[in-house]
Amino acid sequence: MADQDKDESTSSTPGVSEQPRGQRGRGEGEGRAGGRRRPGGRRKVCRFCADKSLTVDYKDVRTLGSFITEGGKIVPSRTSGNCAKHQRQLAVAIKRARILALLPFSTLGL
Repeated sequence: MADQDKDESTSSTPGVSEQPRGQRGRGEGEGRAGGRRRPGGRRKVCRFCADKSLTVDYKDVRTLGSFITEGGKIVPSRTSGNCAKHQRQLAVAIKRARILALLPFSTLGL
């Protein structure tokens, strides 16, 4: 009878994992994103924080143009690498430049 109890405690139920609940289904080094890392390996640095002489200005169309997609949308900070402060300033400057017709609202219809 003691042997039977021992066998029952060591046998596992079919379909139930032996791993703790939080670690099921994850391979080595994989997290929520499936183990994918951003190409480049390093976090981008805000262009305006790195170069203090560079400022956000609505009249500087060349600089603002590098933060706009081909369709005319503002590039997100996770893509451009801007800090939150300068991303807000960029958004305001781009919107001002659009109102003054220095930048297009959209380039898709052209």
